[in-house]
Amino acid sequence: MIPQMAVVIPAYRPGSALPELIRQIASSSLAVFVVDDGSGPEFEPLFQSLPDIYLLRHAQNRGKGAALKTGIREALRAIPGLAAVVTADSDGQHAVPDILRVAEAAGHQPRSLVLGVRHFGAGVPFRSRFGNRLTRAVLRLFLGQRLSDTQTGLRGIPVALCSPLLDVRSNGYEFELDMLVTARHHRYHFVEVPIATIYRADNEGSHFNPLLDSLKIYFVLLRFTFISLATAVIDNAVFLLMYDHGGSILGSQVWGRLAALLFNYAMARRAVFLAREPHRATVPKYLSLVVLSGAASYGLIRILTHALAMEVLPAKLLAESVLFLINFVIQRDWVFVKSRGDRGQGAWNQ
Repeated sequence: MIPQMAVVIPAYRPGSALPELIRQIASSSLAVFVVDDGSGPEFEPLFQSLPDIYLLRHAQNRGKGAALKTGIREALRAIPGLAAVVTADSDGQHAVPDILRVAEAAGHQPRSLVLGVRHFGAGVPFRSRFGNRLTRAVLRLFLGQRLSDTQTGLRGIPVALCSPLLDVRSNGYEFELDMLVTARHHRYHFVEVPIATIYRADNEGSHFNPLLDSLKIYFVLLRFTFISLATAVIDNAVFLLMYDHGGSILGSQVWGRLAALLFNYAMARRAVFLAREPHRATVPKYLSLVVLSGAASYGLIRILTHALAMEVLPAKLLAESVLFLINFVIQRDWVFVKSRGDRGQGAWNQ
């Protein structure tokens, strides 16, 4: 028995495998929430053939993330004392025994996001193997965590993590990557449960658009780079302007940093790390990083201009490039992460 658990299945133009999948899950102790994400009237007979479950509807297709949030929200409302929500795909890629195993793991580990991980061998379609490997490599840097399967749709979400996920703005496939970022921010463990790797007819039942949806997913991963590049443009433009007028490296560095931090703080806090803590918790740490990073940059510029006789602007660009990754890691692991004192919302396993 797995008490107080729910399975949320987003369904957009589902195949014939869905009714049997639902019947098997419904025969267990799990409550099932299926979200028809605007499939259209031609799929009405299929949805009407489903057993007695929670059937939710979107009038128009809003995306997998939006459907997941609709199902999670209704599960929280309908089941008092809910322990966790399991998400599964509607295309038959997740075997019922695996769904139950993920649910059981989630029920026993309330401070963990449970991921059902597939094995990406030779039998897996190339686009799935390539996409997972690329995302895995980038996400290892972004999260500071090695994950075997970053795009799995089979997940066990502890109930305390559900509320922050409902505030995430993304509504498409990229929502599942934002889920990992949100879990990382709230210091949850990641637990991996091996599952069967099932692809039907080269994954033809998937509605994943390899170009458009991949761009959305990798935009999630590259947000920090885009914002950092924009910040660097502001920083260096102001630095160069002030240096041309005053000739002081220190004064120019201070003005450049002040201009850049006004832009970078707001963008990094909400668009990259999805932080929701009050400013009084993050601003002091962020300003400390700005001061220390600025001092380190200034020191490097002085060394490069005096010891190596470099021009000031190339020296600054080199110094900022050296500090780029260090700044990212400090923001990820210290500035924009939930306080360790707030353990009620989950824990992060380094």
